[in-house]
Amino acid sequence: PLNDIIIVITDAEELGLNGADLFANKHPWAKDVGLVLNFEARGSGGASYMLIETNRGNARLIEEFTQAGPQYPVANSLAYSIYKMLPNDTDLTVFREDQDIEGFNFAFIDDHYDYHTALDSYERLDRESLAHQGSYLMPLLLHFSATHLDDLKSLNDLNYFNVPYFGLVSYPFEWIWPMFILGLIGFIGIVYSGLRKKKLSGKGIARGFVPMLFVLLINGLVGYYSWTLLTSLYPEYQDILHGFPYNGHAYITAFVYFSLGIAFFIYQRFEKIGIANLLVAPALLWLILCGLLAEFLPGASFFIVPVYAFLVGLLVVSHQQSPNGFLLLFVGLPALVIFGPFVKMFPVGLGLKMMVAATLLTSLTFFLLLPLFGFYKIKKGLAAVLILLCIGFLLDAHFTRGFDPENPKPNSLLYVLDEDENTAQWATYEKVPSKWTAQYLGADLSKPEKLVKKTLSSKYSTGFTYVAPATLKPIKGPKLEVVQDTFVGNDRMVQLAVHPQRAVNRLEVFTNEMTLSSAIINDIPLSEYYLENRRRGKLITHYISDNEPTFLQLTFPKDEKLRLTFYEASNDLLSHDLFSVPPRPAENIPMPFVLNDAILVTKTLNFE
Repeated sequence: PLNDIIIVITDAEELGLNGADLFANKHPWAKDVGLVLNFEARGSGGASYMLIETNRGNARLIEEFTQAGPQYPVANSLAYSIYKMLPNDTDLTVFREDQDIEGFNFAFIDDHYDYHTALDSYERLDRESLAHQGSYLMPLLLHFSATHLDDLKSLNDLNYFNVPYFGLVSYPFEWIWPMFILGLIGFIGIVYSGLRKKKLSGKGIARGFVPMLFVLLINGLVGYYSWTLLTSLYPEYQDILHGFPYNGHAYITAFVYFSLGIAFFIYQRFEKIGIANLLVAPALLWLILCGLLAEFLPGASFFIVPVYAFLVGLLVVSHQQSPNGFLLLFVGLPALVIFGPFVKMFPVGLGLKMMVAATLLTSLTFFLLLPLFGFYKIKKGLAAVLILLCIGFLLDAHFTRGFDPENPKPNSLLYVLDEDENTAQWATYEKVPSKWTAQYLGADLSKPEKLVKKTLSSKYSTGFTYVAPATLKPIKGPKLEVVQDTFVGNDRMVQLAVHPQRAVNRLEVFTNEMTLSSAIINDIPLSEYYLENRRRGKLITHYISDNEPTFLQLTFPKDEKLRLTFYEASNDLLSHDLFSVPPRPAENIPMPFVLNDAILVTKTLNFE
């Protein structure tokens, strides 16, 4: 082929994209890389989404991707825009930021509850998701191995979305405002014509806003408070830190049915207004949304496409006495094809706390289908059936809410020794402690006091929830050696070495609220930006290899006081000779994303 193909397997992504960073910045081959295809997973199933990473426009990448012709693309510029707004990074981010190398991410994100848990295994991997990744890999390898990779950069962006059987559809950002203006002109023309021909009435149009607003209000409120309600009824869901319980799909289905049931019920109460009059308010709402998206989130501007179809439906309904049902079904298809996947994607991708996105998007999609649904004579009956289906799925979720070996409950336990006070505690992150954890916490659960002041590094900044007194064990904390403590002008510089005195895996260092002029850790300087934007006094996390010491050189104003707090952890609570913690039962797994099954020693050092 014209281009070589390099296969790179990286690790330590969650610790800071370390494997990718080493290759991108240290490996001699990196300078020759022209494109990266990065295959990811944030769960164990679901469709694989394509997301671009580029420092410029996406036009050339989308054009080449389309030419490569993957058979089942799942991609859209809205997901791309949202991805850029989120703090999430992938290994590809390092190549883009450090070496200005573009690329494609491919990731499936469903079955999120398996992500980074003991369940994240080959056995639970959805083979169809893996095959979907392969359906991207081979066409793209064949295409880009024979493509000049120095011609992939572009200053222009494309809006794009996938359509079944048609692949990826795209058009330039320059079309966004003309398409919006065209839709607005079409809307005004249709309404004007309808009013002139007495097919529409001002009073009817005004009254048509009432059911639309009722639907949005009810479904929006229910979606917004759904996760709060669910976690109050089933507080154990909070111990699944992903925010997506094992029965999460049942809840999505239930609330979608609820939203549709409410919409059918409300609109059947306003049938006398006339179908044509009822369509004007949703059309105006959608045009307002498209205008806002064009201005603030242009990657979602393809939402105007189903609105065009809806305007055709409005034209037909307002000018024909008995419109053809198949025609109305046809003009509703773009809404189903484009918005249907988003209804599931938002709560799956962002957790059930984003159920409001599903309920509102279901409502908005219902509005686009009103040219068809408006002629249904059995709206009340459909509403009843849909609410019954909602109840059925809620009952299914209720009866499957428990934990078992197939769907185990995450739990956590740490032994925390405070060397300063010579005390020890058991600690957990669980909101609802499991029986395995409760045997150490006791019946009277106590909230942490000192431990809550700092949050150890974790994906979701999870803090300890409960603590209980523990027997003091002869465990040695780190040896703190002050190598140098000098004053230089208006600054004070201290150098110290932190020596482990037991087998350890991790060291975290915090400071009090103060100003650090500079910090060098193991000969690596920390940036001024990082030092100015530290949260909760966090200085560093050092994942230790071979029990090596950690060297710190800190410079700060001489009139300030420095207090260093050290959290030294070893991941051996379940195997340490001084403890006899029994194995977890089959219905439990270690809680992911947090320091767990660990012996944690805390210690402070003050520079007055």
